[in-house]
Amino acid sequence: MSDGIINVAAGLILRPDGQLLLGQRPEGKPWAGWWELPGGKLEPGETVLQALSRELREEIGIEVTRAVPWVTYVHAYPHTTVRLAFCHVTGWNGEPRGLENQRLAWVNPAEADTVGDLLPATLPPLRWLQLPTTYGITSIGGRAGLPAFLERLERALARGLKLVQLREPDWPDGPGATSLRDATRTIIKHCHAAGARVLINSVHPDAWWRQADGVHLRWQDAATLSERPAVPEGALVGVSAHDNAQIVHARELGADFAVLGPVLETPSHPGQPALGWEGFVAGNQDAGLPVYALGGQSDDTLNDAHRHGAHGIAGIRGLI
Repeated sequence: MSDGIINVAAGLILRPDGQLLLGQRPEGKPWAGWWELPGGKLEPGETVLQALSRELREEIGIEVTRAVPWVTYVHAYPHTTVRLAFCHVTGWNGEPRGLENQRLAWVNPAEADTVGDLLPATLPPLRWLQLPTTYGITSIGGRAGLPAFLERLERALARGLKLVQLREPDWPDGPGATSLRDATRTIIKHCHAAGARVLINSVHPDAWWRQADGVHLRWQDAATLSERPAVPEGALVGVSAHDNAQIVHARELGADFAVLGPVLETPSHPGQPALGWEGFVAGNQDAGLPVYALGGQSDDTLNDAHRHGAHGIAGIRGLI
């Protein structure tokens, strides 16, 4: 590109047991001794995945058989700026070995810093890896629907759902009705018992965010903010977005992730134009944070989402 930024492809090489491969920069290179994700600069005419395959062959001696784009992130070092196209690598032939006199180590991404100093640009993707790839959204509607919803939720949690958004803008008020606040407490209890986190949609009182695990901002609420909302340490902030400008704003707010859609037609928004997968790719360009695909998503579309650079999928009917 002509913007003076160095374009780099970086691979998160992940074993089935979740261990991630890191390499230590050898003597004679800038940041020698620091640990990083394997990869390197794009050559003229190369795509990201082509450059990644070449670099991993030259650097650690593996032949990539499965890789998908993930998050593209711009990082400014003191003397240069790099655009890092992070990719997930889950299939390869050969055993990684340091062909450039670099040490290699398999690490638990959540404890990667135990290996030594990590390059600053390596820290964000290690954090993003902690996010699950499916994000369920509630649609209970009122007291009458709660028992059936809790049964569906339990099944989804048993299947491994680890992140849930409570979003009930149409919950009716009325004497004798189970309050939404009580329902929220019940849902949080069920999710926490299964090791899942709950975010509260910003249509609901902010006092509830602190009882859960963070907030999911509607776009109309995110648009009014110029900084990350005040949430407890360790809590998550998600943002709903519909185009690239809104994704950029989510990143500037310091959100942990965004949701972009609708990608496909969905019963919950009949007649609303869908982005399609190419529209999702355009909206997700240089996002700098993980982005979930929303709209018509289910376990059947997860591979499509990953191929188009999504962190994962978000949905109502397809996930809960």
